[in-house]
This record gives sequence, structure tokens and C-alpha cells, in this order.
Amino acid sequence: MANRVARKVAVIGSGTWGTAACGLIAPHADEVMLWARRESVAEGINQTHRNPQHLPDLQLPHNVRATSSLAEAFDGATEAVWAVPSAFLRRTCEQAQPFVPADLPMLVLTKGIEPGTGLLMVDLIGDVLGNAQRVAALSGPNHAEEIAEGKVSAGVIAASEPAVASRFQELFVSTAFRAYASSDLVGVEVCGAAKNVIAIAAGMTMGLDAGDNTLAVLMTRGLAEIGRIAAACGGDSLTCMGLAGMGDLVVTCTSRHSRNRAFGMAFAAGETLEAYERRTGMVVEGAQAALSVWELAHLRGVEAPITDAVHAVLYEAQPLEQAIDGLLGRRPHEEFYGMEQ
Repeated sequence: MANRVARKVAVIGSGTWGTAACGLIAPHADEVMLWARRESVAEGINQTHRNPQHLPDLQLPHNVRATSSLAEAFDGATEAVWAVPSAFLRRTCEQAQPFVPADLPMLVLTKGIEPGTGLLMVDLIGDVLGNAQRVAALSGPNHAEEIAEGKVSAGVIAASEPAVASRFQELFVSTAFRAYASSDLVGVEVCGAAKNVIAIAAGMTMGLDAGDNTLAVLMTRGLAEIGRIAAACGGDSLTCMGLAGMGDLVVTCTSRHSRNRAFGMAFAAGETLEAYERRTGMVVEGAQAALSVWELAHLRGVEAPITDAVHAVLYEAQPLEQAIDGLLGRRPHEEFYGMEQ
């Protein structure tokens, strides 16, 4: 009998999701190597088995180690999981490129679309590292804070190759985390990016005390908007009704853990994006997505009024009240127009 190959999983990114993911992966791996950009964070994890910067109450399993060296992270890795913010994913991939084997299966937890290129995160990784068919994406209602507490959650793992999705299902699934498979990689990735924009809008309405009815209207019309964009990109609009769409949208628009929702509320109270990120030390993924999703919708000729409104207030200096008036002044269409493939 051949000797079993030790399973080493490289997790690239030591933020909240990357840290929580280590806890999910560790029972299925011999070693989990968490890459942290800052050496002090890596040292803190190795000394205390806790991340001193994110989720400090989470006791990491004994087989989780950390490094600030990408070469060490990928050395001997049998799988890799990417969990860096979308704005830094390309640069990190470029730095890692000399150390990543051409056939290494990879999973991306990052949600976003690259501004300028319109590339989904899987395609961005493929653009830098090649062989995009070996890359899967995980998305769903997965706030890391609750996953770290062992609370039940679920996600969908999408890949163009079923064997790749199955491999990462095995790596993540547990009694507390349900991992479902999908072949609709485009739909899952579009949902993951676009819902963050809707969540900023939801936070703004909550900051203005617009009421529960308004929030429900915004979320459901936002879901239809996401469905139109996904369908225009070749995804299945039905995906938007599942974990990656409705599931993630609900939690991102309503949870106290949502930084996109929290930023929207802060913005409505007068705080700028720069001030919010400086104060919290957190990246607002929806602000980046407001650029890239807006570009993608216009490129595809998709009506995306909520995305247009968020883009206008964040990047065109449009007053929030004017953006709201513009949304309310639109003539309603058929409820699910533009969602057919």
C-alpha cells in the first residue's frame, strides 16, 4: 500500500474569515498553515494559538501554524484557500506565483469583482496563476464571528470541475457547517460581490430610520437586481435564491457583524468611507464592489438602480437624499424582469 500523502492546507489571509476557516479545515488536515502579512501576527498565533488581531477569543487547533512567508505557506501544500480582501488579491497572487504549483487545487473565500477588468475572483486567480479550472469559490451566509463560536452555518462551493468542488466540500463540511456543491461558478461569485453593495444601501436606510418595510423592499429589489446581473453574465438566476444569494444577502443586510451594513449606517450619520475604515481597521468590501459591480452592470447593459445609487453617493458626491428620491421616482417594472438567461 502506498504511503498516505500528508494533507497540508495553506490559508492565505489572516483576517476574520481566514482565521475562522482554519478552525473548519483543521479536523480534516494534518497541517494548516495560515499566512499573515504581518510577522507579528504570525508570531502571536504560533505562541498563543490565537490571532491577536482578529477573533482573539478563538482557540486555534494544535495543527494550525502561521507564517509571514508565502514560500513556507505553499511548501508541500496539497490545497490552498484564499481569504485576502479583494483589493489585495491580485497583488498577493503575484507575490505567491513563484511558489504555487501549477496543479494545486485552490478555493477562494474572497467576494468581489475586480474594478477595471470585471474579473471574478476565480478568474483573477486564474489570470495570475493559470489553470482556473482548479479553482473553486465558497459563498454563503458565513459571518466568521459566529462560525468561530461553533454556530450552525452553511455555504455553497462552486467549481467548473465537480471533483474540485467535492474536494473542498470534504475539507469544510462538519455538523456545524454544511457545504453544498454547485456548478454555477458565475452566479455564486456575482452574488457574493453584489450583495455587499445592497448591504451598504440597507445600512443607509437603517441609519435614516426608514423602517422595516423599507428594508424588506430594498433587500428583495436588491435580490432581483443581483439576479439580473448574474443572468447577464451567464449565471443562473436561480442561484440568487439560494445560500450564495438570498442567504448571504439576508445576513449581510441584517447582522450586527456586517461591516457593509455598519458602514452604511455610519455613512448616513455623516462618516466618510476613509474615516470608517481608519476607525475600524476593516476593509469595506461593498465599497470596492460598488465600483466593480457598477462597471459590470453598465458594461452588460443591466439596470441596477440600487448599485447606481450607492455608487453615486460614494463616488460622485451625490447627496443621500437625492439618491433616495431618484430610486423612489422610478416607474416600477414587472417584478422579475431581466432575470431570464
